[in-house]
Order: sequence, then C-alpha cells, then structure tokens
Amino acid sequence: MTTSENTQGTADLCPEYPYQPICFNQGRFREDLAVGPALQVFKSTILGVNQHFELRFREGEEIRDLVAERAAFVDLLLYYAWNQFDWGEDIALVAVGGYGRSELLPHSDIDILVLLGNKVGSKYNQGLQDLVAFLWDIGLKVGSSVRTLKEAVKFAKEDVTVATNLIESRTIIGNSKLLVELRQLTRPKKSWSHSKFFKAKWEEQQERHKKHNDTGNDLEPNVKNSPGGLRDTQTVNWVAKYYFGVFTIRQLEGKDFFTEEEFGVLRSGEAFLWRIRFGIHMLSGRPEERLLFEYQRELAKMFGYVDTDKCLAVERLMYEYYRVVQAIRELNDVLLHFLDELIHNKHKRGRLRQLDDKFQLRDGYIEVVSDKTFDEHPEALLEIFVVMGNNPDILGLRASTIRLIRDRRWLIDDDFRQNTKNRQTFMKVFDIEYGLVTQLTRMKRYGILGRYLPAFGKIIGQMQHDLFHRYTVDAHSLLVIQNMRRFTQPEEEQLFPVAAHVMNHLQKPALLYIAGLFHDIGKGRGGDHSVLGAVDAYQFCVDHGLRIHECRLVKWLVEKHLLMSYVSQKQDISEPGVIHGFARQVGDQMHLDYLYALTVADMCGTNPDIWNPWRASLLRQLYTETKAALRRGFEDTVDKQGIIDEKQHLSLLKLSGRSITREQAIALWKNMGDEYFVRESHVDIAWQTSALAKHQSDEPLVLIRKSAKTSRQGATQIFIRVKNAQHVFIAVATCLARLSLNILDASVYSSADDYTLDTFYVLDENFEPLDDQPENFARIEQSLKEELKLVGEYSELVQRRTPRQLKQFPIPTRTRISNDIVTGRTVLEVISPDRPGLLATIAHIFMELGVLMQSAKISTLGERVEDVFFITNIDNSPLSDAKACEDLQTEICRQLDFQVKQEQNQ
Repeated sequence: MTTSENTQGTADLCPEYPYQPICFNQGRFREDLAVGPALQVFKSTILGVNQHFELRFREGEEIRDLVAERAAFVDLLLYYAWNQFDWGEDIALVAVGGYGRSELLPHSDIDILVLLGNKVGSKYNQGLQDLVAFLWDIGLKVGSSVRTLKEAVKFAKEDVTVATNLIESRTIIGNSKLLVELRQLTRPKKSWSHSKFFKAKWEEQQERHKKHNDTGNDLEPNVKNSPGGLRDTQTVNWVAKYYFGVFTIRQLEGKDFFTEEEFGVLRSGEAFLWRIRFGIHMLSGRPEERLLFEYQRELAKMFGYVDTDKCLAVERLMYEYYRVVQAIRELNDVLLHFLDELIHNKHKRGRLRQLDDKFQLRDGYIEVVSDKTFDEHPEALLEIFVVMGNNPDILGLRASTIRLIRDRRWLIDDDFRQNTKNRQTFMKVFDIEYGLVTQLTRMKRYGILGRYLPAFGKIIGQMQHDLFHRYTVDAHSLLVIQNMRRFTQPEEEQLFPVAAHVMNHLQKPALLYIAGLFHDIGKGRGGDHSVLGAVDAYQFCVDHGLRIHECRLVKWLVEKHLLMSYVSQKQDISEPGVIHGFARQVGDQMHLDYLYALTVADMCGTNPDIWNPWRASLLRQLYTETKAALRRGFEDTVDKQGIIDEKQHLSLLKLSGRSITREQAIALWKNMGDEYFVRESHVDIAWQTSALAKHQSDEPLVLIRKSAKTSRQGATQIFIRVKNAQHVFIAVATCLARLSLNILDASVYSSADDYTLDTFYVLDENFEPLDDQPENFARIEQSLKEELKLVGEYSELVQRRTPRQLKQFPIPTRTRISNDIVTGRTVLEVISPDRPGLLATIAHIFMELGVLMQSAKISTLGERVEDVFFITNIDNSPLSDAKACEDLQTEICRQLDFQVKQEQNQ
C-alpha cells in the first residue's frame, strides 16, 4: 500500500459518495479537494457545516434530522479521508456505538473500527497511523480500534461493551463482507447468550444509576448517564435488538414488545434529551453531558421559555426535563422487566402461588390474576403496593402488571378518592413495615401517587433554581420520609442520636410520615407554601378518618416545618428569651419531638451539604434547652440572674484545681456584663478566666481550641480580648477571610473597664473542621494579632475565586431590620449570594456608619447566605433612627450587589 503524498486530483480517484446531506455541497467539496491542500479543505468544510448545524438548531429544526444528518456528514468526511490512501480488499472502515446508530451530536465521540482480514499482517500499519493522525488534524475526535476478524471476535466474547458496539455497527467503506462475517461469529449462540447479555447490561445500568445516587432529579443532571437519561433508552434498545435480532427498534412495532403509546414516549423523550444535549455541546464547545446551571438559563431562553409570576423560565424548562426523565425511567423499568421475563421464562411455566383473589406470585414477582382485575377491583391499584410492602420476600412487579397499572391508573378519579375503602387502603401504606419509601416511590413512578393526591402530582418534577434545594420537590419529599425511616435503624443511632431516640418513642410515626409527604406540597402555587400545604394536610387527615387532635398535629407540623431550623440558625439561642418564645410556640414535649424529627429529616433531605455537625449541634441545643424549659414550666425559663449565678458557681468549681482563687475570679468578672455569663458556657468561662489571670498585659489575648461545647461540635473556637478597640469584629473578619476560614457564629462583649471580649466559631473554607495541629493554631493566632494592630488601616480584602455555580444565581441582596425589646438590640438580617469576604465587607460598613455588632448568626444555604446580626449604636442602644436604619440597609445592598456584578463580569 502507498499513501497519496500529492492530494491534488485525489477526489477523482473515488466515486462520489452515494448519500448527499442537504447541508453539504459534495460537488464543490470535490472541486476544492482536487486543488488541495486536503487538510485545509477538510477543516474549512467542517467549520462551515458546524455553523450551518448550529443555525438550524437555533431555528428549531427537527432534532432527529440534525442528529442523523450530522452522522451522514461524518460518513462523507471519512469516505473521502479514507480515499486519500490506498487500501486493498481485506479491510473495512466500520462505524460503531452511537455513530453506528447514525446518531451524532456536535461533540459526540466518533467511534470507528478498522476491521481486517485475518491474514493482513502489518501492511496497513503506516497507512492507518497516517489516517488517524489526519482525522485528528482536521478536528474529528475519533475513538478508533484496529482488529482482525479473529481479534474482533475474541474481544466481543470477553467484553460486553465491545459486543454492544457491534449490535449497531455498519460499514462506511471497504469490504462489507467482513462485518457480515463478524456478526455471524458473534451472534448469541456463539458469543454472549441472551441471558448473560441481559444480566451484564442490567448490572451495568444499576451501577450507573448508583453513581448518580439513583436519581435523575439532581440540580445539574447528567443528560446521558443519570437515571432516565439517554443511556436508559439505549439500554432498552441494546437488549431488545440483541434478543430479537433487529437493527432498529422500530422493526419491533407490532410484535407486542411495546405499545404504540410506549413507543411514542420513548421517541419523544429521546428527542427532547437529544435537543438538550445538542444545546449543551454547542454552548460548552466540548462533549459536556451535565446540564449545568449556566446552560439551563441559556437553553430556556433559546427554547422560548419565559418567566411568569409563579416560576422562572429556567424552572419551566427543568420541570419538563424532569417529567421526561421520569417517563423514560418508568418505561425503561417496564421494558427491561418484560425482556427479563421473555429471556429467562420463555420456555418455563414458572412457579405460581396464589395470594388472594386479586394477586398471585410468579417466580417471586407479584401479578394480577387477570387482565380485568383492576377493572373489576379498582381498589387493587392501591392494595398491590400494600401487599408488597408487607411481604419483603416479593421481588417486585411483573412487567405485564406494571403495564396494566399504567393503563388503568385513569380509574383513580374523584369517586375513587372519596371511596371510604380506598381511603383506608391508602392509609395502610403509612403502616408498611418494610420498604415504605420503596412502595411510595413505585406509586409515584407508575403514576398512582400523583393520581390519588393531585396536589402531589403537581409538584412532580418541580424544581427551585438555587443551590440550596438539591432535588425536585417530589424527590425531596420522599427522601424526607426515607430519612425518618433511617432514624429507626440501629446503625444510624450514632449519627442521629436525638432523632433516633425521638423516632423510637413517637406514639404514631405515621403522622410524621404524612407531614413529610405534605410539608412542601404547597410549593409552586404562589403564597406561603407552609400555609397552603397545612390546609391540604388537614383536609387529607379529616377525609381519611384521623382523630381531630391528630389532624391538628399534622397541620401544625406542616405549617411550622421551617420554624425550628429558623430559630436555631437565625436567632440567638443562647438568650433565655428566645428559648422561652420557642417553647411557647411548641407547647408540649410531643409537638417538640415530632417537629425535631421532621426538621432533621427535612434538612438532610434538602441538600447533603446542608446537614453538618454545626447545624446538628444548633438543633440539638435548641431541642435540649426547649425540653428543659417545657419541663420547668414557662414561668422559670427567663430567670437570668439564676442562670448567671449557676454558671459562675460551676465555673469556680472548674477553676478550683487551677491555682486561681475565688477572689481572683470574682475580681476578673466584676466588670463583665451579664450577657457574657448568659451566653457563654461555664466550661468556656473557666477556660477564658484561667487565661486572663495569667495574661498580665494590655496586649491582645488570642485563645484557640477545638470547641468544648457539644452545641458547637466540629468548630474551632477563637476567643479574643482587646483593650480600647471598638471594631475588633472587622479586624477578625478581614483576617479570617484572608485565611479562607468561615465564621459560623460570633459574640461580642464589652466590659466596664474598656475591654472587648469576642468569641468566634469557625470552620475551613469547605465548612469542615480545621486541622487542630498546634502549628496551624499558632499561624491563625499570629495572623490575628498582626491584624488587630491595624484596625482602621485595613488593606483590600483577599479576593478568592467565587465558585462557578454561585455565579449563576444573581440574587439581589435583601435586608430586614427590627428591634428586639427583650434583648435591647437591633436585629439585622442579610440575605445575599455567598462570596469570599462577605462578612468583612459588612463589618467595614458597620464601622463606617458607627454600628457595633454584639453577636451574629451565620448561615450558608447553598448559593446564598442568610446572616443575622445583633447590633447597637455606639451607646449600646438599639438603632432608633429610621433614617440610620434605611442608610445601613441601602449601603449593605449597594456594596454586596456591586461585588456580585463585578464577579459575574470577570
């Protein structure tokens, strides 16, 4: 074989390619190729055609035409590239994989197999190297393999992926008989049996789903590989084609493999996902498969979605996306179960066991006894899930019964929902001993749950475009119930000790599960979703025969499901008045227990990153102190002097072994205000008092250690005492921002002898505990001391990169301000997109406007912060001047939003 060194005239050495894509003038291409150079001709052609495809995509052309035509265009390029070289009759160029199916998106891999006769030897080696190099040079990202017929058979028998690729292979150019022979040698009887091939693809899908947390409802889903994604449609195609021996799934029409409706769902869903994936490739300029936030907004705009009063355009796009992947996953489930039964039970009658007059087990899978069961007994649409939940040995549903459920779910109408027997059956779902969430998930997947609870049906696929809510509302609701069930498992007791204790002592856990199902059901309607959901929950409970006090409890839980997380993260729970107020809202221990379990389950099910030791400790502290307040009675919960006396007494006991007399301690404490003793624990008071007694200097004192408070688990505690300095917080915030540390909580105290005593709790930049090596603490201490010398002369904040995801949420800063008559402080809440140095910026503003910060509650929720500052004026009084309050809020919004705008333009 020889290669053509002079490309001029080479187009005349081969006939014109037999297929003419409408996007491509083959005659002009041949003319250009005849006068060369070939490399530039190919590259220019690819550039022009890519622009052509992009224009047609933006104009909304049918995606199937674009995908198929792109594959045909690449066929043509490979045909002419192949003919730049000289080949014999014992070689063929074969398209495999997605390219073999004639499905190519802008940056899809172009998988090719060079198939050789068994006696070829090495005569084509140089030519093939030159060919592959040429293809890469012109910009085609080819994945190539070169194998003899014998080698190809061997690899296909050893590797299911190779065998899968051959199912959809086709010859582009060369000796087509080689591929025909390869298929004969790798057919099921000589390679992978139908059973082994199905098992391998099923396990492959299960593993792929596991990598994506078994959900396609992530905020940034993988369009190709997530459950319900394109790979699920391809898996059905591969197994069906292999079993039936067809090249396209359309050939199975009329063969009872799928119904006309199912085929339509498969085709329309696949086309929708292709359109999404095409757009992602085009916008990213690479083979990106994740539907990232930045592409969601662009695609929503490109596809014509618009914002409405109730939801954003991007939320409407994602709502449709999640609906599509749910439909595909449901269909994947049905068709793979059907193929499983065909493959494994084709020649077997199966073991049959009658359960009752409606259901029977066949080889461990439940089915209806007759195709008319649901028509004659509509209640069986609910009963079948209760039967499965109370019989853990049942492996699942037969495919034929899944189809019947999908076909008959329309029987669940208003009359069905109002039927007393059906209501009783539905309530039995919440008493399922095994697999409650499994059955609820099946009910959702097969359309039963959304039909029986129309309000739940409306939240299926509904998302909120932020980083706080990781899942769609329906997926989150079921995950909340799953978390509740987790709390009852012994192995979870160490991670959730209080929740485990609470769950194991609830009188009626079913009430908690109902509250979990309804707690977010009011989202997407406008208005307060807690109030709307509470109305729905109460009506559901009344309709389903719960006692009136149970109905009221569920309603209260839904309406108040955000209360406990709000109080723990937004209010100063060291204040007895806060505990008193929360205890009054809760009322009794039963309500506290139910609310705590719901709150923990909700937070864990919202976003895995939200639940951490810090938030766990805050909730645990609020629960414990409220429990004590309820036990004592409300009248004793605000005995401030009693609290101070008790803490001083305990502190003195702890100091007794540290060579510090009672008189020395009392002398150090005499100038400290009551707030210090109310808020700090006796353990910390003793630790700090001991250090103060030894620190005979007006130089700043900095103490650092792992927090001794169980309520501050995992955080590092920093205590600072400084003489004659009003704005210590700004110095510390600036320094800690530079060190990439996150402040979670802060308290600022002023003593009568002009000392400022501040306590900070910090985690690292990933909200993880700090490395507590002595040298690390020494570095932080030295940095703080150096910064404290520069109060009023601060350098610019260190600018760390804002994460990519955060830049996709340009939420304007919002503030709220009010005066707390109990504590005598002004409460300022700031809600803003998160970014490095935010606290230091706010601290600078406080300094400029003469505002003193007494304490702070720092809460990061996904892409935003919701921080609460307890502030006073320089006289330690609440901010009473309305103009000053307005100026403070305006300046915070102005500076924070200006930072966001700058970062988005970078």
